[in-house]
Amino acid sequence: MREQIINNLGSPGQLEKLYRGNKSQFKSTFNTLFSEIKENATAQIWNERLNYESPDIHWGTRRELIFVVVASLLAGAIAKLPDFTSLDPDFFYPRNAGFIVFPLLTLYLSWKQNLPLKQLFAVIGIITVALVYINLLPENPGSDTLVLAFIHLPFLLWALLGFAYVGGDMQTYGKRLHFLRFTGDLLVMSALIAIAGVLFSVITVGLFSLLEIPAEVYYFKYVGVWGVAAIPFIAAYLVLSNPQLVSKVSPVIAKIFTPLVLFTLTVFLIAVIITGKDPYHDREFLLIFNVLLIGVMALILFSIAGTPKNTSHKTAFLLLFSLSVITLLVNGVALSAIVYRVSEWGITPNRLAVLGSNILIFIHLVWVALKLFKILRHKNNIGNAEDSIAAFLPIYVVWVMLVCFVFPIIFNFG
Repeated sequence: MREQIINNLGSPGQLEKLYRGNKSQFKSTFNTLFSEIKENATAQIWNERLNYESPDIHWGTRRELIFVVVASLLAGAIAKLPDFTSLDPDFFYPRNAGFIVFPLLTLYLSWKQNLPLKQLFAVIGIITVALVYINLLPENPGSDTLVLAFIHLPFLLWALLGFAYVGGDMQTYGKRLHFLRFTGDLLVMSALIAIAGVLFSVITVGLFSLLEIPAEVYYFKYVGVWGVAAIPFIAAYLVLSNPQLVSKVSPVIAKIFTPLVLFTLTVFLIAVIITGKDPYHDREFLLIFNVLLIGVMALILFSIAGTPKNTSHKTAFLLLFSLSVITLLVNGVALSAIVYRVSEWGITPNRLAVLGSNILIFIHLVWVALKLFKILRHKNNIGNAEDSIAAFLPIYVVWVMLVCFVFPIIFNFG
């Protein structure tokens, strides 16, 4: 693509053809290349076209607003089903929490990204099968596989959301990275809306309390649920309509927290050694250890996905490489601890799930760290590190499906 852009700077029609053939790859390649061709008038025009950001807030079309409002109301109604029916909340929410938002949000993205009907029906079919499956699993309060299925199923629904976002094109790594960036922006925007919602709720309840009206009971029961359910839809609507709102916020957050997490993780590892904390026998500590690992791994992936392709700041890559190495050490400790527990006390669904996740994360971290090391030695560019992230995402999805659908069967729903 790089050579094609350079060779066709004098041919506007051919550049347009290249752009329409693969918009995401064209834009990322052009942005990487622009510093070399910025004196060219055609390149300057394309730079404005590809990277222009309107200073105004775009509120989308009336159809989009109606869709968001209806989807928010439906999500709130789904969340309130146990109140409207005889469904047991303890049965309903663990199994169906992901279905409150993800299916409707997937439909919204399918519509926005013009997902072909054949692929849309396939997504709806998978969601339906997952919904029926999770609710047909036998009720067993002591079942580990049941809890694992509850925890992993939302990640499968998130993967289907990604399929809708990329318009069914899972072959293009750039589109997978765009979905990761969208996820980061969506989380940031949702957090901002949630903070605003909390402030509004405090003011509302406070005002009525001045009149000695206990509004909090009715407010949170009848208004708050719909408000919380609406947050992902409003956030997605704003991010898709105005990508400039948070497109620069997410990378800034990642830049701030990468050195902080690196420092904290280093101190944490030293403290583990000094205090003699034993992840090999302390199950709760090992669990927290793995949650920490997943969180840091997510930060690394989102940081790389949010790093501009034309960046040349060596410090950013050095921090990410250092964080990858420290995280590998944490992963190594967690992996050795779970292998020890398996060898001592045998295979259980929880141990197998944690072992599999740790192995996948370890392999992925090694791959990413090697790519970052090559960038530091000027033998690679950020695009290669991004590709290592995008290429591994389907493997996580396959693992999630195994845990959700195969584990309950091979462990006899225990």
